[in-house]
Amino acid sequence: MDIFFSSLYLIQFVILCISLLLIIFSIYKRKSPSPKLPPGRRGWPIVGETLEYVRACKSGEPEKFIIDRMSNYSTEVFQTSLFGENLLVFCGASGNKFMFSSANKHVTPWWPRSISAALNFPSDMAFLKDDIAKLRAMLPEFLKPEALQRYIPIMDSMAKEHLETSWSPYNEVMVFPLTKEYTIAVACRVFINIKDLEHITRFSNLFSLITKGILSAPIKLPGTAFSHAVREGKLLHEEFLGIIRDRKMELLEKKVPAKEDLLSRMLLVTDHENGRGMNEKLIASQIIGFFIGSYITTSSTITSILRYLAEFPNVYNKVLKEQMEIAKSKGPGELLSWEDIKKMKYSWNVACEAMRLAPPIQGAFREVTTEFTYAGSTIPKGWKAYWTVASTHKNPKYFPDPEKFDPSRFEGNGPAPYTFVPFGGGPHMCLGKEYSRLEILTFIHNVVTKYKWEKVNANEKIVFNPAPSPVNGLLVRIEPLIKN
Repeated sequence: MDIFFSSLYLIQFVILCISLLLIIFSIYKRKSPSPKLPPGRRGWPIVGETLEYVRACKSGEPEKFIIDRMSNYSTEVFQTSLFGENLLVFCGASGNKFMFSSANKHVTPWWPRSISAALNFPSDMAFLKDDIAKLRAMLPEFLKPEALQRYIPIMDSMAKEHLETSWSPYNEVMVFPLTKEYTIAVACRVFINIKDLEHITRFSNLFSLITKGILSAPIKLPGTAFSHAVREGKLLHEEFLGIIRDRKMELLEKKVPAKEDLLSRMLLVTDHENGRGMNEKLIASQIIGFFIGSYITTSSTITSILRYLAEFPNVYNKVLKEQMEIAKSKGPGELLSWEDIKKMKYSWNVACEAMRLAPPIQGAFREVTTEFTYAGSTIPKGWKAYWTVASTHKNPKYFPDPEKFDPSRFEGNGPAPYTFVPFGGGPHMCLGKEYSRLEILTFIHNVVTKYKWEKVNANEKIVFNPAPSPVNGLLVRIEPLIKN
């Protein structure tokens, strides 16, 4: 009996201790409440709401995913989970302004695992922070308008050759595959000075496979888009490492001009303290990132412009008038110049309206570096953030009659600040903006002054994967403006 009562007393004592601990915990919890996170839902484990987002992209309405959650949760910031990561989505012009102005203060660039794995980013990115800073400081010098001017004649001559060999022999052409063929050839020429067609085709095939899985749930199972993207990304990375090592030898032996292309300039960036060059894997990743940005997004934008020009003859006629005036001012065989590009104001308004309705990117990712408060919610350190074009580009608050194609929106002062953001903003704005503008306008000049065209399928569906893409490539029937 003594043992029984002793055991009973022990059990009562344990229960009393647990009760006291629960009381202390509840008091502490009341004194230290959990952070008030933005409203929203994260969906399924790992997958999150990725499937719903992908479904919206395949239906041609990626903005619906964002707008529905803005309506249900908050027009300022809400939480979700995409691509295996919990995200806080900042919305509207105020959200864009905060994200752009908070760069290097509250947030820093970050990539989902699906992107970093597919592009084969070095695993020790924190260790390479100084190298990244040096490369980024060098890039504006190469990509500013003054530096890119010398590539305008190259882009122009390549556009002429491309149209002559890939468009002129046919009555019907598929626009999207052909614009990708052109943009990757230009990227190879400007970024790494490669002109070999076989090499360019191999790059094109690898990039096409990578982009299909670059924004997907990071599930590495056989047959998944992510698995394919990672495998092809490794192959592509090895290709670029080989090119980098060959170029290093050429620079050492002075077989190529020191500042001929982007790759050579990146290889010439050194650490002033020890004289060593930048990390080869980092350079390869940066170059691949530039290809992704310039290849898919630019070709998608050109395709969208040609699609809208086919749908709106009045807009096409205004673009034609502007471009023909430029063409008539040129001598026989004379290529486009910087002065010609500056005259293409209406054509660029058309390009901007195309990018508003069919944005080449949907947004960009950041990582929160310091906890802060936004719109009454706590934004914890370590969480991932996202700004998106979807909350403004088709928002009637910023663009009346938002589904209407109207290039006049960009006349005068244009849209309100932070509402039209196809290239982002702030210190991390897309560095390739000017490069893309030159390539787009150069190509449009050549197409418009050479052909008129009509869509074969007037109701072809547009999907986003990740950039807007006609499901059948946008087949058009072309006719030369001047018949032989």
